[in-house]
Amino acid sequence: METTKAQQRFTEEFKIEAVKQVTERGHPVAEVAVRLGVSAHSLYTWIKRYSVPAGQRAQHDSQADEIRRLKAELRRVTEERDILKRPPRTLPSSPGEVRLH
Repeated sequence: METTKAQQRFTEEFKIEAVKQVTERGHPVAEVAVRLGVSAHSLYTWIKRYSVPAGQRAQHDSQADEIRRLKAELRRVTEERDILKRPPRTLPSSPGEVRLH
């Protein structure tokens, strides 16, 4: 288990074992969370994630990755489109020239 001051990271095996304590052994979420030193919110998130079969979880993860990638691409393309929609700026051909329209 890696630990940083701001955020703790737990291995997948640790998370799966924590979920098993709740789902298979029937221990209360609050009790398991306190005993393992994790928030109840994190434990509920892990239960939601690891209570589905590994195949479905992998499919969901790949779909989530694809959605993240597509959102980033959409953001980039939208920014490019907005740049192209801006009116062109005209610069004087020489530093002392002033355009009168």
